[in-house]
Amino acid sequence: MSGFPGHPETLPKWWKEATIYQIYPASFKDSNNDGWGDMNGIASKLEYIKDLGANTIWLSPFYDSPQDDMGYDISNYKKVWPTYGSNEDCFNLIDKTHELGMKFITDLVINHCSSEHAWFKESRSSKTNAKRDWFFWRPPKGFDKEGKPIPPNNWKSYFGGSAWTFDEHTQEFYLRLFAETQPDLNWENDECRHAIYEDSVGFWLDHGVDGFRIDAGGLYSKTKGLPDAPITIPDSKWQPCEIYHRNGPRIHEWHQEMNQFMKNRVKDGREIVTVGEMAYSTDEDKRLFTSAARNEMSQLFQFSHIDYGLDPLFRYNLAPTELKYWKLAIQESFNFINGNDAWSTIYMENHDQARSISRFCDDSPKYRVISGKVLSVLLTSLTGTLYVYQGQELGQINFKDWPIDKYEDVEFRNNYNAIKEEHGVESKQMKKYLDAVAVMSRDHARTPMPWTHDEPNAGFCGCSIKPWFSLNESFRDGIDVEDEIKDPKSVLNFWRKALTFRNTHKDLAVYGYDFEFVDLDNRKLFSFTKKYSHKTLFAALNFSSDEIPFEIPNDNLKYSLAFGNYPGEKVDATSRILKPWEGRVYIHEDYSFLESLKDKILMRE
Repeated sequence: MSGFPGHPETLPKWWKEATIYQIYPASFKDSNNDGWGDMNGIASKLEYIKDLGANTIWLSPFYDSPQDDMGYDISNYKKVWPTYGSNEDCFNLIDKTHELGMKFITDLVINHCSSEHAWFKESRSSKTNAKRDWFFWRPPKGFDKEGKPIPPNNWKSYFGGSAWTFDEHTQEFYLRLFAETQPDLNWENDECRHAIYEDSVGFWLDHGVDGFRIDAGGLYSKTKGLPDAPITIPDSKWQPCEIYHRNGPRIHEWHQEMNQFMKNRVKDGREIVTVGEMAYSTDEDKRLFTSAARNEMSQLFQFSHIDYGLDPLFRYNLAPTELKYWKLAIQESFNFINGNDAWSTIYMENHDQARSISRFCDDSPKYRVISGKVLSVLLTSLTGTLYVYQGQELGQINFKDWPIDKYEDVEFRNNYNAIKEEHGVESKQMKKYLDAVAVMSRDHARTPMPWTHDEPNAGFCGCSIKPWFSLNESFRDGIDVEDEIKDPKSVLNFWRKALTFRNTHKDLAVYGYDFEFVDLDNRKLFSFTKKYSHKTLFAALNFSSDEIPFEIPNDNLKYSLAFGNYPGEKVDATSRILKPWEGRVYIHEDYSFLESLKDKILMRE
């Protein structure tokens, strides 16, 4: 494959065709029975990941950290958190990954660091310290009637409450868009910015990583002056402030600068992939970020499809849903690349999201397996780089009916405390929040990986050890690697087939262009076409527990059934009725198209 004329997005790259398996280190595999996953545990399961069909791993942060936000609060970019192992353990893991013919991607968390990082400790030591301007320090706006300092503006933290924390030592506030232990780095300071590149990027490139997932990649550039945000939540004193820090005035400049740093640093010719977490960017910004000609980043994550059904002002308020608008939200992930030299990603789960079967399908015992398979059919048929999160391949579901004290996530705790302080435990705001948490909490994805059905820890760690976090009880129902490997009808074994299908038909599946919905308004059917050269892919997926009819567009073209999630003996390819949660993929090859293209080329000559 050399790409299709008129569609520069189809120019082949290893990172476009990759299936990238995300690993949450704390919860993947414990090798030394301390209750925490670790580097050697990951190394012991690399063959499992390769056998699944993935060829790249992405590790969530494994750096030294107080772990207030599970490693997204980094105190030393150049050191592995000792609980996960040593630097040497990590280097060995990188080497083993490469020996197996796979790639290694790590998380790049550089919008903020930990309040325990040496840079911040210096910065907060005095107002005259040389690193004071490496962070955002501001005096109080004033003082309330009780003499408490008032934050410099009304910005709301993503984790609830004010985005500012008061430091008693210097009597000023510092900005932290997330937890109070995650101060935002000031990218406007040249020394700070280049220190970030050297410590977090250069060091790991020197040790062989193949790319970076760029956390909060759109938040570095803040509006000068940090003005008050407009009032969009009337009953709160803290307001969403994205207009002043998301995709700000210098964001493209800095991504180009960092990209150039990477190119200059890599001397062995390997091509580095970067994927940015660029929430709610416009199509124009998405094209700018990922255009090959602009040299900013390779691809990006956007959130519309996974945040669909959530209040845009606060993701833990659930809103009404309709399949039509979820379809359109999914299309946003890749539609902007059509006919452009840009690229995107396809995913349903990660460390920040609940389990997709529980959110978008039916996680009941009757339909869980077939629901997991229909999501697999959908994901492996869409254009873009495919990401699979640990446990997704098992058809894992949300845990059920957990008490509040079992949740671990700092985002949950901070939002809970903020709502409690502003509105009270018995308030309607708290009820809405807890209802949403049961569906949406990040903790659903962070429970330890179930390798076996053995009590009490499912093979994640030894039976006599208490894991760092409670396991999802679903391993007792057979949702574990050991049982699913043995079961030819399992979600795991279906994912293997689905990834084989995607690789076999990567022209259509990975690079397919001119995506079009079929029957967009249908409330139960997700159907679409896309093309590559003389081929057309048609997918019909039933997102309901009912039998539903569908039609193949231009059926006279003789589409052939290529893939589906029901056993072949149970499927009549000519039938136009889909069983509950059934997904089918048909392919048509029209060679008359090639003749037409040939004639056009000859005419030009």
